Amino acid sequence: MRIASRIGQLTGEGAMDVYARACELERAGRSIIHLELGEPDFHPAPEVVDAAVAALRNGRDRYCAPAGIPELRAALAEVLRRTRGLACQPENILVAPGCKLALSMAMTALIEPGDEVLCPEPSFPLYPSLTRGLGARPVCYRLLEEHAFQPDLAEVARLISRRTRVLILCSPNNPTGTVFSRATLEGLAALARQHDLAVIADEVYARIVYDGSFLSIATLPGMAERTVVIDGFSKSFAMTGWRLGYAVAPPPMIAALEMLVVNSFTCAPEFIQVAAVEALRDLAGHTSAMVAEYARRRQLFAGGLARIPGLRCSLPQGAFYAWARVVHPGLAAAEFQRHLLERAGVAAIPGAAFGPSGAEFLRFSFAGASAELSEALDRIRATMEIGPRAISSVG
Repeated sequence: MRIASRIGQLTGEGAMDVYARACELERAGRSIIHLELGEPDFHPAPEVVDAAVAALRNGRDRYCAPAGIPELRAALAEVLRRTRGLACQPENILVAPGCKLALSMAMTALIEPGDEVLCPEPSFPLYPSLTRGLGARPVCYRLLEEHAFQPDLAEVARLISRRTRVLILCSPNNPTGTVFSRATLEGLAALARQHDLAVIADEVYARIVYDGSFLSIATLPGMAERTVVIDGFSKSFAMTGWRLGYAVAPPPMIAALEMLVVNSFTCAPEFIQVAAVEALRDLAGHTSAMVAEYARRRQLFAGGLARIPGLRCSLPQGAFYAWARVVHPGLAAAEFQRHLLERAGVAAIPGAAFGPSGAEFLRFSFAGASAELSEALDRIRATMEIGPRAISSVG
């Protein structure tokens, strides 16, 4: 059969490629420390699991409203108003099976063939991949170390053309861990208003912030009507395999997204949505406890990387990734990553998987247990000590 040409425009995720190879090595008996996937070692709070089981026992396993069950949409609207300052009502929210699907639908609803889309770089690989798949052109604005991984507003302004339709941002950022400053967000908002751009704000890490506070671009003047906020339950509530995300947008955009739902997955599973309502209540403070533990792991792991000669790593402001630059003379980051995986048993993502400006970096997830992070630091330190020639010769 003939495969549609748009599939050839898509690219995979470096994280999944590394994960597949790491699992191969594990099956061969190797000890592997998995720092490649952004998956918490926590599980959902017991009351969330109980709510899902009770929902199943009560028969809530049927078709439901395409945009999401009313109680979840109402709970989300209330929480987002209270914690993030978003001026939203239940009709501003649509629920989907995972953030990726919510993001993909938002891009599908906004992007036409021939458009240009401003994407951060380095960033989540889906942004440029799906842009190309939709027949548009990704135009990347860089998040550089010399700018503290904040967008350069002058560069963003230069990249805008008559074809630019959408601006994508991710804060806290994956992979850099940067939380965009108020000045940065105000500058991006001004450009969006000036050039009539739609904005997709990926805020899946908004609850995981260590330094300062989080600001959503959708709360700035004139931005609620042009912004789609993407968020979900995977990271903040340790519900990765439950696959539940959502979009917050003006009602006309929600109607467009609902049409895509009707033409694709029909609805997100009802019993998972019921459990998500319980997760949002968070009566036991499960999320805040997780974030406090991530803060300790940040100090342990990102701080530990910064003390290894040949690496440079600043403490991330949010999310749970360490973005480490390989600065040892004569040692390429890709070679170092390959050696860490194949010889030292530490799985990390080569920075080039997030875009060309990440070529000198590696991304490590510190969402795992502290004991494993400490062991990983020992292995990374020992690998760096053997020197670039030895690494290259066996890489």
